[in-house]
Amino acid sequence: MTVTDRIRRRLAVDGVEATPAAVVRAVRRGNEVLGDTAVLRLADQVRDELLGAGPLAPLLADPSITDVLVNGVQVWVDRGAGLQRAAVRLGSPEDVRRLAQRLVAACGRRLDDGQPYADARLPDGTRLHAVLPPVATGGPYLSLRTFRQRPFSLGDLVACGTVDEAVAPVLSAMVGARLAYLVCGGTGSGKTTLLATLLGLVPPTERIVLVEDAAELRPVHPHVVALQARTANVEGAGAVGLTDLVRQALRMRPDRLVIGECRGAEIVDLLGALNTGHDGGAGTLHANAPGDVPARLEALGLLGGLPRSALHAQVVAALQIILLVRRTESGRVLESVSVLVPSGPDRLATVVPAWQCGAGPGPGAPVLGRMLGERGVPAPPILRAAR
Repeated sequence: MTVTDRIRRRLAVDGVEATPAAVVRAVRRGNEVLGDTAVLRLADQVRDELLGAGPLAPLLADPSITDVLVNGVQVWVDRGAGLQRAAVRLGSPEDVRRLAQRLVAACGRRLDDGQPYADARLPDGTRLHAVLPPVATGGPYLSLRTFRQRPFSLGDLVACGTVDEAVAPVLSAMVGARLAYLVCGGTGSGKTTLLATLLGLVPPTERIVLVEDAAELRPVHPHVVALQARTANVEGAGAVGLTDLVRQALRMRPDRLVIGECRGAEIVDLLGALNTGHDGGAGTLHANAPGDVPARLEALGLLGGLPRSALHAQVVAALQIILLVRRTESGRVLESVSVLVPSGPDRLATVVPAWQCGAGPGPGAPVLGRMLGERGVPAPPILRAAR
């Protein structure tokens, strides 16, 4: 019998909750010869196995790791340069199954043969997705996306190479001019990090209302209120979607309305809000290239019952900027800044690059400069040089 099993049995016999103090007392009772430091270290390990992430806890605590993936009993981690195997022993697939079920149950979700997959959010903000066999043929499979409390400033992103130093003033001017923008890119490309950083540039006199599917944005700003979607409970009731939350947010006197990720019909409500005086709104969107954004918005607009022509009319009136971030071998980088302009007799939304990493200003630079000037914000030098 392992130490954890003995402690678990002891706590069950005593009928006490597995609090840190109770675990320490139980460890001391069975390991009287250990010193204080060793007892506390063993108690932390036991508590992780009883209530926490068990052998995965050290990985989730590592600030360099963004993702922890479990395939059966194999563990992979991502430190920003691709996936690498981690030397972590999880035991048998049955041990991994129990770990997944414990983590999901602690978040009020269900994971069993009748519901073999689940999304959950751990107390520290880590996002968890778990799938059990037989759906997971080689499983169980766990996917954990870590949440870091430490925010980044624009200077931090410049220092680490995510944002080119020459384009940083453009981002600051864009926020100061209250231009509406979308941060686009693939999964894990750094969209949320860049958006949170830009929200930190919003003047402290303005109120930011966040609407998110899962609470991830933590901008450094004195006046932020956040609304988080809720999934249905085990009875299938109580779900609250992003569309409902956007409508609630509009009644909360937002100076800046932000949707953490646009993925459904809520895009219609966001565009409607940005067209009714709520300047400076923002959000993230999954897209592989700036030119893909209009088609992606069309697809989401159809989910909300908005026809193509009306969607494009809303887009060109509500959104001005597209920022594309991409994940590379050297890290995450802001690849381009583009403007949305109407084009052709149907005035369809068209993406025109204003700046591209490695290429400098593009044909949309003068357009972006004029947008800033019309709102009383001087165009940064990189945009003025492109005229």
